[in-house]
Amino acid sequence: GAAPLPSATSKGEIFLMASTTTTTPAKTDKPRMSQMALQEQRWGRLFVAAPFVGFCLFSAFPIVFAFVASLSNWTGTNSVFANFCGLNNYIELFTDARFWKTVGTTIIYMTGIPIGMILGLLIATAMNRRIPGVKILRTMYYVPVISSLVAVAILWAWVFNYDFGLLNLIIKALTGAKGPNWLGDEAWIKVAMIIFMVWKGLGTSVILYLSGLQNIPRDYYEAATIDGATGWQAFKNITIPLVSPVTFYLLITGIIGGFQVFVEVSVMTTNGGVNYSAATVVYYLWDKAFKHQQMGYGAAMAFILAIIIFIVTAINFKGQDKWVKTID
Repeated sequence: GAAPLPSATSKGEIFLMASTTTTTPAKTDKPRMSQMALQEQRWGRLFVAAPFVGFCLFSAFPIVFAFVASLSNWTGTNSVFANFCGLNNYIELFTDARFWKTVGTTIIYMTGIPIGMILGLLIATAMNRRIPGVKILRTMYYVPVISSLVAVAILWAWVFNYDFGLLNLIIKALTGAKGPNWLGDEAWIKVAMIIFMVWKGLGTSVILYLSGLQNIPRDYYEAATIDGATGWQAFKNITIPLVSPVTFYLLITGIIGGFQVFVEVSVMTTNGGVNYSAATVVYYLWDKAFKHQQMGYGAAMAFILAIIIFIVTAINFKGQDKWVKTID
């Protein structure tokens, strides 16, 4: 009583019928936006357009134009495209002894970055206590940060004066000998610039480290005390690791700012110091571009500087996982 199996022909007919009856799902129309939603979208695009246009006009276009200018002998008054020279500016830059001298001087100045961070951490640790007048001290340390850089640079130029500067008067009163020629000697001028830069940026380090210290739970120190840890051991194994995010931030911003030092050299020295001993990369860039009208050469220097900053910053970000700790 079983039904007979279908033949080959009937199997094909069944497959054809199944395939012809298969239907594709109907496309659903996108829901139409309400008039209020459309108006909100238009206003949103309008608000986004303002900073986007500003970025294109004041950032993107100047960057592209500067790169084109770096491939020419542009002086600021002639045509960029009529004086195209290819990579000649970059080739000349890599053989420019004065450029590499300013790079070395800039790196020497950046030795003040760890000095400033160490001093900032020690001062912040001392001020992270309930002592009378601590708020006044915090304000005093931060005043140089918000002061005019030109004004304080002029002030420190008087402090470093060889004949009647305050620093040399103090040295003479204490030792009886006359102090060094801070701004007139090739070696001492670098020391003077480092002292000034550390002083100028110390307030930032103190405030940021103080903020980091106040975010460390007191339970960690109490547990360390119970376990018999000394003050130095607690500072080494708790404080330093847990303020490492602040240290990383100060290191990155310090390096970026260190490569861009200009005002200090321009105000406190004459023509970059004795034998150009105080000049930085940015000062040399300004000297070439604006004093000698070698805008194309200066643009090439700016791009090399940007590449150096990018590489150094990328290396720091790559290695931060090995030493930057966070509070769990």
